[in-house]
Amino acid sequence: MTDMSEPSDLIMLRDKLRAFAAERDWEQFHSPKNLSMALMVEVAELMEHFQWLTESQSAALPPKTQQEVGEELADCLLYLVRLSDRLGVDLRTAALEKLDKNAAKYPAEQVRGSSKKYTEY
Repeated sequence: MTDMSEPSDLIMLRDKLRAFAAERDWEQFHSPKNLSMALMVEVAELMEHFQWLTESQSAALPPKTQQEVGEELADCLLYLVRLSDRLGVDLRTAALEKLDKNAAKYPAEQVRGSSKKYTEY
């Protein structure tokens, strides 16, 4: 397991998002329900950039699209950090713990090169 005691850029983002929302009196709108819905909207906006592209096209985006995708990814990250803050979830710790669980569910020597779900092997 990775050391989870070191400081994180996620803490800095969390603190900036708290200040951003407070300055605008948006706390009242940032319920977990609303934030999760906003996150899904941003994910959908991200997906729009890839809709109808081939695999190779999706891996070689033109610079303008790459910039737009970066902005959508940033929106997703910001909503995710804000939602985790409102729910009291340490996102960094949760992600590292989930990665450990996934490593146990998908042992590299058993699943290398396979896209099957862990229940299928």
